[in-house]
Amino acid sequence: MQNVYIVKPGRMRRQHNTLRFEYEEGGHKYFPIEQTDSLFVMVPLELNTKLLEFLSQHKIPLHIFNYYGFYSGSFMPREKLVTGPVLVQQAVHSDSDEKRIIIAQEILKGASANLLKNVRQFVRDGLIKEDQPLIDELKNRQSEISETQTIEELMGIEGSMRRSYYKLVDGVIMQRSTEFVMNKRVKRPPNNKMNSLISFVNSLLYASVLNEIYHTHLNASISYLHEPQDRRYSLALDLSEVFKPLLSDRLIFRLVNLNMLSNNCFDEVENVCYLNDKGRKIVLTEYHKKLNTKIQHRILKRKVSYQRLIRLECYKLVKHLLGEKKYTSFKMWW
Repeated sequence: MQNVYIVKPGRMRRQHNTLRFEYEEGGHKYFPIEQTDSLFVMVPLELNTKLLEFLSQHKIPLHIFNYYGFYSGSFMPREKLVTGPVLVQQAVHSDSDEKRIIIAQEILKGASANLLKNVRQFVRDGLIKEDQPLIDELKNRQSEISETQTIEELMGIEGSMRRSYYKLVDGVIMQRSTEFVMNKRVKRPPNNKMNSLISFVNSLLYASVLNEIYHTHLNASISYLHEPQDRRYSLALDLSEVFKPLLSDRLIFRLVNLNMLSNNCFDEVENVCYLNDKGRKIVLTEYHKKLNTKIQHRILKRKVSYQRLIRLECYKLVKHLLGEKKYTSFKMWW
């Protein structure tokens, strides 16, 4: 099974048991439906309801990104695995302050541990010094997670840790290229290359997490760290926090450190900076490689892909909701 990334305009149709993509510039390509996990659409795409029905029958989500390359929305087939007991317990754990804070704390513990794992790598590589005040600030904020009483406190810690972390990242990036210094995290809209790159990769991760949630018994709209909301699948936001250091941050470090992105990979219009077609193709290629990177799992005793780690995280949360095993968030061990 693989993700399909549409990066050239055209139209897509069903042809027998395949997806036929016809390029606007001429020519076509086939994607066997049995080998397709999801569609990521980065450019204008013409399709019809027959195609959507075909995707729905085969449980294939379709994720749409706008002109600037930022996530717009998803076509999610009817949920195939959500069950009554899990749905009820998801709602119960979200509605109960006591139960919700336990899950939210553990999500942030995973996110913070993985941030610090990246920081330790900076230290080992000689890019920063261990005695930096910002590192102590990160550790101090991490130690406060277990003492929180409200979601607002947790979100405050999350925001504070990210700000300190991004300052450290800026210091590391400056040693490579001043063009990718962030200065300050700006999302809507991103105002420079680094902010644009972070927003784009985080959008890809969000869609990937949403895919994995869809293939489990969980409902993506019921969350714990982030407030449930109508316009976003907030559980995907929750679990994305755990995997950003591994799948977003490390990918971005690689792209910048190896000079894989140049000025002609970005466009700027009225203080909005975004990856153009050339830049997106480079990032998508590397993101796909990252998702398919495999490691030896300590518990399963076999190799699993980074993408599979997200699915396993969902399974752990299901077991917690059903009272089978306490949820412990993913923390990098390598």
